[in-house]
Amino acid sequence: MNKRLPSFSSQSELINACRNNNRHAQHALFQQFAGKMLHVVKRYITNTSEAEDTLMEGFVKVFKKLGQYQGVGSFEGWIRRIMVNEALMSIRKNKDRFPVDIDVAFDVAHPDETLMQLGLQEIEDLIASLPKGYRTIFNLYAIEGYSHAEIALLLDISEGTSKSQLSRARAQLQNQLTALHR
Repeated sequence: MNKRLPSFSSQSELINACRNNNRHAQHALFQQFAGKMLHVVKRYITNTSEAEDTLMEGFVKVFKKLGQYQGVGSFEGWIRRIMVNEALMSIRKNKDRFPVDIDVAFDVAHPDETLMQLGLQEIEDLIASLPKGYRTIFNLYAIEGYSHAEIALLLDISEGTSKSQLSRARAQLQNQLTALHR
């Protein structure tokens, strides 16, 4: 016999029920955000199994730290920040430091035209194909909106390394876009 799960009339009601360790509420919150957050984690960790493990570890932290969420700002944004931090911790734990590759940068002949022909999945695939260090810094800077100073603190690298890795990531993306345009 299937039991009907209770519904929650508002996000704050759902959060409060989770704070009280209501398993149905925790399941509902997980169901609501797991897909989006897995997508966030996979921008940093491309191995699906590792990304799923990181997602689960991230949700454990979400539930443990739920008392710290004060209702200021986006709840989804609060969860997203935990997931990004968890992904970064996983990268550091696996000791996959940020490789320094030498790439020669050059401009895409018609970047706007090339980008307009690509779908969202194709753009995500291009970003996912970047080496881990480039991809991590590109995601933190260009997608999550972190500054180079914040990235340096998060990853225990210098601001200069963050800037150069971003520059190299952009150059590699330009090279890929140029190749697609041919």
